[in-house]
Amino acid sequence: MQSETGERGARSGTPGRNLALATAAFTLTFWAWNMIAPLSRTYSEGLDLSPTQTSILVAFPVLVGSLGRIPVGMLTDRYGGRTMFTALCLISIVPVFLVGISGQSYTMLLVWGFFLGIAGTTFAIGIPFVNAWHEPNRRGFATGVFGAGMGGTALSAFLTPALVGSLGLLTTHLLMCAALAAMGAVMWLFSRDAPGWRPRTEPVLPRMREALKMKATWQASLLYALAFGGFVAFSTYMPTLLAQDYGFEQAEAGLRTAGFALAAVAARPLGGVLSDRIGPVRVCLISFFATCLCAIALTARLPTEFPAGTVFVLTAIALGLGTGGVFALVAKLVEPSRVGTVTGLVGAAGGLGGYFPPLLMGMIYQATGQYTLNFAMLALAALVAGVYTFWAFRNTD
Repeated sequence: MQSETGERGARSGTPGRNLALATAAFTLTFWAWNMIAPLSRTYSEGLDLSPTQTSILVAFPVLVGSLGRIPVGMLTDRYGGRTMFTALCLISIVPVFLVGISGQSYTMLLVWGFFLGIAGTTFAIGIPFVNAWHEPNRRGFATGVFGAGMGGTALSAFLTPALVGSLGLLTTHLLMCAALAAMGAVMWLFSRDAPGWRPRTEPVLPRMREALKMKATWQASLLYALAFGGFVAFSTYMPTLLAQDYGFEQAEAGLRTAGFALAAVAARPLGGVLSDRIGPVRVCLISFFATCLCAIALTARLPTEFPAGTVFVLTAIALGLGTGGVFALVAKLVEPSRVGTVTGLVGAAGGLGGYFPPLLMGMIYQATGQYTLNFAMLALAALVAGVYTFWAFRNTD
């Protein structure tokens, strides 16, 4: 039995295999995390919600998915990615099921949508997991490929409304529960922690204080709050934005949101690869200044389909490059034994960066009937992030 386990471990103990498994688990849990947003119009019309109520419902899962990354990152340093991926896949089944049976109650959707955020914490597992499997000069590529799992939001935007339309709300959520159970089993049976990984057993709070004292933690958190936060905000709120501002039906809005998310997903590993070649700082500069220009263009409320669609896609590419660049920068600045804890903090900042914009977008739209001010705020934030990156990391590459 022991030798059989050892053989299975040897077969699973390759960087490529474990990167692929981690990316698949991340993709699925991100789909689960984003199961409310693509159905925002269904919930809004069925429960007669105001724009502000809809934005709160859409943003609620992001909260736990953000703050939960802090303890999950520290637990990953202690227990390893294999155990944590398995546990999070199985735990996420509960809120997915409860959201599926709560479609007639706004209050219950908020409660279980809050806990649905648990599925969004797996990002803080995967970054240290794949970092440990790869040499320093390949970590930009590895974290970029793993980060492409955020395409789970694209799958959700594209497939969740269609599945609900053909199978019904509860059956769709039951299918996701089954998929999460299967993925949990796959991660336990076939993934392995890297041979060089060692658990950190010291108490949690000192590790947290240690990470918070690091300048790199705060710097990366600021940058990731814009790059990943912008992606999350668009991915969760875009179905609502397209329905309200451009008059698209739910399925049409979901298809276009999926296109946005896929563009960002494709750009993330590219951001990692470019970071290995030209340095993460240059990649971040390209990302933030390009995002600023795109946001300025969007303030003009460009007509659909060609001008607006093109600029949205370019925005997605710019943000995707930034998400890859920031974590390549983390891998450059932080030693591997601290990456889990730092990743949890930086990931939380990124998630929070995606939590507040949908709330503001809903309130501003309800007050003004347009999104111009939101895009102007994004342009300003991207400009500030770009200038800060140039100033803070001018001697890094």
